[in-house]
Amino acid sequence: MTNQKKNPKKLYAKLGHTEIQPLKMMRRISLRNCNGIPFISSISGSAFTIRAYSSCRYSKKSISVKDKFGVNSSNLDDALTLFHQMVRIKPLPSLFDFSKLFNNMISMKHYSAVLSLFREMQILGIPIDGFILTSVINSYCLMHHAHFGFSVLPIYLKNGIPFDVVAFNTLIKGLFAENKVEDAVELFKKLVRDKICEPNEVMYGIVMNGLSKRGHTQKTLSLLRLMEQGNTEPNIYIYSIVIDALCKDGNLDAAINILNEMKQKDVLPNIVTYNSIIDGLCKLGQWEKVKTLFSEMVNLNMYPDVHTFNIITDGLCKEGKVKDAEEVMKHMVEKGVEPNTITYNALMDGYCLRGQLDRARRIFSIMIDKGIETDIISYNILIKGYCKKKKVDEAMQLFCEISQKGSTPDSFTYNTILQGLFEVGRTGDAKQIYAEMLSAGTKPNIYIHVTLLNGYYKYGFVEEAMALVNKLERNKEYTNIVFYRVVINGLCKNGKLNEAHAVFKKLSFIGLLPDVRTYNIMINGFCLEGLFDEAKYILRKMEDNGCSPNNVTYNVIVQGFLRCNKISEMASFMKEMDGRGFSFDASTTGVLIDVVRENPSVLDMIPELHSKHKK
Repeated sequence: MTNQKKNPKKLYAKLGHTEIQPLKMMRRISLRNCNGIPFISSISGSAFTIRAYSSCRYSKKSISVKDKFGVNSSNLDDALTLFHQMVRIKPLPSLFDFSKLFNNMISMKHYSAVLSLFREMQILGIPIDGFILTSVINSYCLMHHAHFGFSVLPIYLKNGIPFDVVAFNTLIKGLFAENKVEDAVELFKKLVRDKICEPNEVMYGIVMNGLSKRGHTQKTLSLLRLMEQGNTEPNIYIYSIVIDALCKDGNLDAAINILNEMKQKDVLPNIVTYNSIIDGLCKLGQWEKVKTLFSEMVNLNMYPDVHTFNIITDGLCKEGKVKDAEEVMKHMVEKGVEPNTITYNALMDGYCLRGQLDRARRIFSIMIDKGIETDIISYNILIKGYCKKKKVDEAMQLFCEISQKGSTPDSFTYNTILQGLFEVGRTGDAKQIYAEMLSAGTKPNIYIHVTLLNGYYKYGFVEEAMALVNKLERNKEYTNIVFYRVVINGLCKNGKLNEAHAVFKKLSFIGLLPDVRTYNIMINGFCLEGLFDEAKYILRKMEDNGCSPNNVTYNVIVQGFLRCNKISEMASFMKEMDGRGFSFDASTTGVLIDVVRENPSVLDMIPELHSKHKK
């Protein structure tokens, strides 16, 4: 058996494509690679024929941008002043100093200013290098315009500057930041296939992290295997990305196998690796394995940090084991690890989930007494707890306190308090809170709109609900099937069946497919009005559209037949229901019992029920 590396092309296919398609912004990359070998290139339609490369000549004398000019470039005006001083002196400062200034401006988030100064450098004929160009690409990417970053690549060719891995790392990271996963992966594969640039650990890490964060766990694992067959050995950071992705998928066995592979290769796990696995085990409630890992960490002289303890505390609280979580917090204090806001928030959430609001409030008070910052999440947890118990006055008191403390309620806060107010019938207060939210400049999200609509329909404010729907549609704000399901259900419950049906029919025109719950609502609406032909038409229509009816669908129709005393139609329909493996649910059984009490002979009219009754 040979020790040669396998051909990686098969593994490329596992990343999503069997063939590498060109990016929209790059028709063809056949560029000078990272080792300086020139190629003829065409990028974004601009052709460059490479004949010879002359080295850029400029002063290598370095200056301190602060000491030389006495300017502190901590704000944009100072940075611009410093740049214009630099371009006027002879000889010019080194490109290192220009690059340092650009990076300083990037850290201050003045991305467009960097691009402007770069164009000025070009106009003045100041030589540039790869560091400067990388700063320009980075500025485009941080502005979420990675496609413009590709327009910088021809400048490398024009100036005879070799491509380096940092430039492409920046572009790939920028594409992932814009959620252009396919383009990012395609660029990575093109770099490897065409030998434009040898990927390093950072590039692999960027691609794998980008894939894993978007749920592409198997592609992340495939890339690890590809990396293992290449010249770049995976490091602890790479392994930790894969393990974390597997743990988030609940695939703990595979994650632990990777952990064992690392140990065999003498790549020692770190605290991040263990935290990922402990988090996965906590979510599955495997506390004995958590203890084993805990002991393993200590044996490796790697004591758990506050994040480790927070993972365990949160896991215990979500299972209702709040007392155990408090014991963990005492243990962490004994070991010199101070609990933080996240620790206390987890405990508060645990008590709220158990309905023990007094204890949750006690934790909140302890945070304040100890000078530990209470963040918006702390308030949201308590407000949600009070609202679930319908203690809206206490929730409102906390809500008002947020602004008094100099903080701002977020969308979750507003949504929670609105739900609480509607639940207890305080519709006027709910409307006022919504108005205050708009005046404060907080843009409502779809969840808030759904909460409002549910509240409006519940209390019969149909006109206000439809005015909101029409406004959102006019403004082309984001809506989905859940949003329209609330509208259809609200209209049906308020006796507006025709209007509900009109909205239902409109769904296909706006590109939304009804789900089974939406169909069931519409069918129920027709059944309540005794319109069984229309209900059965919707039933057939949903099947034609590839949406299979469920047990609820058939129970809704059977209940309609029972209420209208259409027993013979129900008996016929039951055969179809039984053939699909569906049966009466508790609600239908309750309706049937009520009907039989009034008319016992109903049982004799339904052969299936009659035979079961005899048994």
